[in-house]
Amino acid sequence: MEIIWLGHSCFRLKSRDAVLLIDPYDKSIGYNLGKPTADIVAVTHQHPGHAHTVAIAGNPKIISGPGEYEVKGVVITGIRTFHDDENGQRLGKNTAYLVEMDDLVICHLGDLGHVLTAEQVEALSDVNILLVPVGGFNTINASQAVEIINLVEPKIAIPMHYKTEAAKVDLDPLDRFTHEIGLKHYEPQPKLVVNKGSLPEELEITVLEYRKL
Repeated sequence: MEIIWLGHSCFRLKSRDAVLLIDPYDKSIGYNLGKPTADIVAVTHQHPGHAHTVAIAGNPKIISGPGEYEVKGVVITGIRTFHDDENGQRLGKNTAYLVEMDDLVICHLGDLGHVLTAEQVEALSDVNILLVPVGGFNTINASQAVEIINLVEPKIAIPMHYKTEAAKVDLDPLDRFTHEIGLKHYEPQPKLVVNKGSLPEELEITVLEYRKL
């Protein structure tokens, strides 16, 4: 499997049989999405920075919201969460996605705004790779992200949804998260290529470079 970060909360996951793109954004976010193609597009919530599906070529299957889906051998489970810590009363609902591709389980938390419940942690008990927001403000902050990583216990965690030179949105920078989790040295990677056999035994934090396709 290949994982590429396209900026903000947008990732491209490519398996042997399919391409899944999660949370495409419009130009207001500051990044340039380019013109990616995909078989499947998953949307965590209906905000312009996460649901700009018209930008994706290839006539993809659009998934939006909780439920169980299977497209081209990719099994996707949407889990109801919230964009805030008030059961969505302030910022609305959010969907976290469990994705089964190439014998791996990836979880994209979307714009999660609260620490996970015990039931939600149980639902994520098989996660190998966790895509987690760390920038605060309208999502969890660095310390909450670390708490969730410790609860879910993935083998690899990839931070997303933080302030960069390209981003126009008001978020905390990545270094707040790296400091909180104790990551002193890292080299951003253009992509993550991983399979079941190459997963680390202990937690690894992988920082990806923003990449335009």
